[in-house]
Amino acid sequence: MKASALALAACFAISAQAADKKVLVVSVTKGFKHDVIPSADKMLEKLAKESGQFDVEFVKSDEDMAKLMTMDALKKYDGVVFNNTTGELPLPDKQGFINWVASGKGFVGLHAATDTFAGFPPYTEMVGGLFLTHGAQATVNVIKEDPTHPIIKDIPDNLVVHDEMYIMQKFNRATVHGLLTMDKRPNDGSPTANQPGDYTIAYCKNWGQGRVFYTSLGHRTDVIEKDWYESHVLQGILWSMGVIDGDPSATSNWYTVSTEEAVDGFVPLYNGCDLTGWHYRNPNGLKSWSSQNGMLVNSIPKGQHGTDLVTNQKYRDFVVRYEYMVPEGSNSGFYLRGRHEVQIFGEPVTAKPEKTGDNAIYNHTAALAKASKKPGEWNTVEATVKGNQFTIIVNGVKVHDNVTVDRPTGSELDGNVNDPGAFFVQGDHGNVAFRHMRVKELK
Repeated sequence: MKASALALAACFAISAQAADKKVLVVSVTKGFKHDVIPSADKMLEKLAKESGQFDVEFVKSDEDMAKLMTMDALKKYDGVVFNNTTGELPLPDKQGFINWVASGKGFVGLHAATDTFAGFPPYTEMVGGLFLTHGAQATVNVIKEDPTHPIIKDIPDNLVVHDEMYIMQKFNRATVHGLLTMDKRPNDGSPTANQPGDYTIAYCKNWGQGRVFYTSLGHRTDVIEKDWYESHVLQGILWSMGVIDGDPSATSNWYTVSTEEAVDGFVPLYNGCDLTGWHYRNPNGLKSWSSQNGMLVNSIPKGQHGTDLVTNQKYRDFVVRYEYMVPEGSNSGFYLRGRHEVQIFGEPVTAKPEKTGDNAIYNHTAALAKASKKPGEWNTVEATVKGNQFTIIVNGVKVHDNVTVDRPTGSELDGNVNDPGAFFVQGDHGNVAFRHMRVKELK
């Protein structure tokens, strides 16, 4: 039996009271009209019929909207699906509709639903964000933020999908429960492709007493025909109407070390949520760092320079662990005691280790081996510093083995190499992201 058939069959036993649910499907457009709309309408009709959990009616014209979406007419519906709607729709009562959802109804937005009512902020706040742009259709790695949530239970782990991936604005992660995301800008051929950051794909949230689910997937017909996509939408509809349970609370990005590491003495350097414990090296420089979905991200506009970010606390002997991701051609560094740079450079995996190359102790000692993953992937680092002896492991490979480092390597905070010093992450050269940063002081 196909996965979608299993998912649909399972829905029959969810709730005996759910059979009389009524869902309104809206596919009116006042902007770009997506070719996928008719296929998506058929998919939704199929999901309703095969699941037996709800009936659907369709709003395909201004006349339908005027008839079926008055406040009085909406009383008989339990939820609504905006199927690739765009522009300023002729809703009879926009604020009344927003309030209707908040009264305990379900709202599901598919793909272009965030490209709707750009001039009506209450809608943007309800749906959770506003379409900004997209590049060429891209093949992306999808990250499941909450694998246990029913809305994404049938989405494969490590899903790779080719679709039109939206870049959002006015998206506030603190108000949503993350379901699917990307940790870098889609590789759409633009100059900013693969830049680290928070690029949401799907999420759910409370809206008053109502529930909202949005997925940006579904521009392409071959995507909406996938079993996992049908399940994704079906479970989202059922969840939005309260037929099935699933956590709607905002996802916490607060970083804590593992129990094992905590017992060993490790504490976070970066809390995953904000820049507490850090300060800008140049307080008048560009504030290029931000906290994005658990990542410490440096983003530098074209033609400008970012600013180094420095820990408030200083350290003498320690073990520090962190992960980093850098796009191709970008240049950054992680400074030990604020004087010794472990180079981060988005160079090809075939590049020969050099004193100024990736994972070098910059301008001092080349890495023993090429250990970094290709640009755009996460790398793990452990650096142990005792006195002036440095050992560094990258992705499980020892790239520096008890190297004596008794001088600054450039761009240092000061020259006092034997004193405790701060960590800092280089922000003036290029875009980079860090996460899971923690340290253990050695006595």
